[in-house]
Amino acid sequence: MTQGYAAGSPRSAGPTGSARPTLLVVEDDQTINQALTDRLVAEGFRVVQAFDGPGAVSAHEQHAPDLVLLDLMLPGFDGLEVCRRIHAARPVPVLMLTARADETDLLVGLGVGADDYVTKPFRMREVVARVRALLRRVDRAREMSAEHPPVLVAGDLTVDRGARRVAVRGSEVHLTPLEFDLLLALAGEPGSVRARDALMREVWGWADAGGTRTLDSHVKSLRAKIGAGRVRTVHGVGYALETRPFADGSPRGGAEDTEPVTSSPATLPGEDR
Repeated sequence: MTQGYAAGSPRSAGPTGSARPTLLVVEDDQTINQALTDRLVAEGFRVVQAFDGPGAVSAHEQHAPDLVLLDLMLPGFDGLEVCRRIHAARPVPVLMLTARADETDLLVGLGVGADDYVTKPFRMREVVARVRALLRRVDRAREMSAEHPPVLVAGDLTVDRGARRVAVRGSEVHLTPLEFDLLLALAGEPGSVRARDALMREVWGWADAGGTRTLDSHVKSLRAKIGAGRVRTVHGVGYALETRPFADGSPRGGAEDTEPVTSSPATLPGEDR
C-alpha cells in the first residue's frame, strides 16, 4: 500500500535544485511513518508514503523518488529485498531505518545498496540532516563527473566515472552508488592516504568522529568486492588504494587490515540529543 502525501508538480531539477526533492518513506509503523512525513514536508520535501515491501517497490516505480528512507523490518518482504529490487530498476540513495545495531545486519544492508543508516529510536533532526547530506552527495557526484577525467586507472583497477562502472583485471564489479563514490574518492589519489574525515566530507558531505562506523562498514563491503587488500588502512589516519599487486595478482594488504568499529551510529555536528 502506498499513499501520496504532499501535493505538487513533478520535479524538473536535480535533488537540490529549485524543485522540491521527492522522498519515499517506507515504514510499516503508521505513527513513525506519519511523524517522519510531517517533519520532512515541513522541511520542504515532497513525500510519498509506503507501508510494506510490495508497496515500496510500486511507489519507487511510480514516483521515481530522489531518496528512499527504508525500514528494515517490513511486511510482504523486508527492506533488504526492497533495496535489491529498487536498485535493480533504478539506483537511488537509500537511508536505512533500523532497530538492529548488529554490525552484520548493517553490513548486509550496506551491501545491497543502502547508503547510510540511522538506528531507532532516532532524532528527527538527525534524519533530516542525513537526508540533506545524501542529496548533496548526489549533486556533488554529478558535478565531479563533469569536471574530472572520465576514466581513472589504478593498477589493474579501472573506474569509469561517467558510466559509473568498475573493472578489476578486465572483469566488471558491481558496486552500490555509495561504494562507487568511496572508491572514486580513493582512486583520485591512488597510493596516497586519504584522511578519514576528508573521506567522510567528500563522500557523505559531513565529518564527525562518530561517523567511523559508517565509513568502516562501507570499506569492508568495498574490500569484499574489489579484493580485501586493495584498500589499505593507515591506523589513526585513514585509507589508501593500493596499486601494486603481488606476483599472484592479489593486491598488497590484507583482509584484517581494518580500523576498529565504533559501537554507536554517527552523531552529526550541531545535533542535539
